Amino acid sequence: MNYFAERLKSARLMNGLSLQGLADKINNRITKQSLSKYELGQVIPDSEMIGILSEALVVSPDYFFSNQVLEFGTIEFPKLENYPAKERTRIVEIAKDELGRYLELEQILGIETRFENPVIDIKIQSFEDIEKAARKLRDHWNLGTGPLSNVIELLEDHHVKVLEIESTEEFDGFSTWVNGKNIPLIVLNKGKLNEAPDRKRFTALHELAHLILEVNHLPEKEKEKFCHSFATAMLIPDERLRVELGGKRSKLSFHELAAIKQQYGISMQALVYRAKNVGLISDNYFRQFYAIFNQLGYRKNEPVAYEGAEHSNRFSQLLFRALAEDFITMSKAASLKNQKLAEFRKENMVI
Repeated sequence: MNYFAERLKSARLMNGLSLQGLADKINNRITKQSLSKYELGQVIPDSEMIGILSEALVVSPDYFFSNQVLEFGTIEFPKLENYPAKERTRIVEIAKDELGRYLELEQILGIETRFENPVIDIKIQSFEDIEKAARKLRDHWNLGTGPLSNVIELLEDHHVKVLEIESTEEFDGFSTWVNGKNIPLIVLNKGKLNEAPDRKRFTALHELAHLILEVNHLPEKEKEKFCHSFATAMLIPDERLRVELGGKRSKLSFHELAAIKQQYGISMQALVYRAKNVGLISDNYFRQFYAIFNQLGYRKNEPVAYEGAEHSNRFSQLLFRALAEDFITMSKAASLKNQKLAEFRKENMVI
C-alpha cells in the first residue's frame, strides 16, 4: 500500500484544500496534475518537495509515512450530513490524524486500550431501561452516586477517546466506532463548547449513549430523547435528584437549580427536564417553568455558569512519560504532537 499517497490526500483535506488550492499554496512549484499523481501513488516526491508539502499542510514530514490505517464507522450525528462537504471531510480527517497519533503513542508505551461495554446486555425500550443502564455503568466504573468532577477525563480513563476540534459549524459533537467495534470515539466542537463546560459534559455523555446503548436503530426523535436522558441520568442519578429537591415539588426556584448546577455540572434546563422525567414535577408545571425560562432568555444563557474544568491532559501526560523514559526521542515527541522540534522545545521549555 502506498501510505504516502493516502496521507497526502488526508492532509490536504484536513486543510480544506483542493488540488489547485494546494498548488497555489506552494506557489505552483508543481502543478495540480503532479499533485494528483502523488495522491494516486504514481509518483513519490523527493525530500525537498516533501518538506515543502509538510510546511504548507502544517504536518511533520514523518506524517506522510505513517502506516496506521483508521476506518471510521457510521458517524452518529445526522446534522453533520447537512454541513458543507468540505468542512465535514475536514473534521473527519483531522479526527483521524489526531486519533492516529494518540493510538501510536499508546502503542509505543504498550498501553492496553480495549474498551469494555458493561451495558451491552440491556435492551433499551423505555426510560426505565435508560435509568438501569446509567446505574449499571456508574456501578461498573465505581462512581457512586455523587457528582462527576471531570467527564472528559473519566471517559478517557475508561478507554473512550475524546477529541476536541475547532470548527466554524454549529455542531456540538459526534461519535463513531473506529476499526470495527474496537475504539469508541467522541469528537467535540472545541470552539462552541469550551465556553460552556456543562454543555460539554452533557454532549460527551450524550455521544457515549450513542456508542454503548442499543438505540441507533430507533426513530431519530426517540433515539435523541433516550441519549439525552442517559446523559442527565449519568450527571445526577435519580436518587440524588430526589434528595436535592426533597421529593415531589409543586414549584422550583431558579436559585436552588443554580446551586445544583454548580455542584453536579448539569444545566438548569437539563435539571428541569430530569425532574419531569422522574416524576418530581408535573408536565403542566414543567411547561410553565420552561416558558418563563425561555422568556427570560435563559435558554441560551443561563443566569449562572458552571465553573468546573472539562478537559483531559492524558495525551500530554503519556507523551512526556514516553519522553522521560526514553521510549521516544525529542524529535518523535514533536512529531506526535504535530509540531516542529524548535516549537515543541520552546512551548514545553524542554532543554
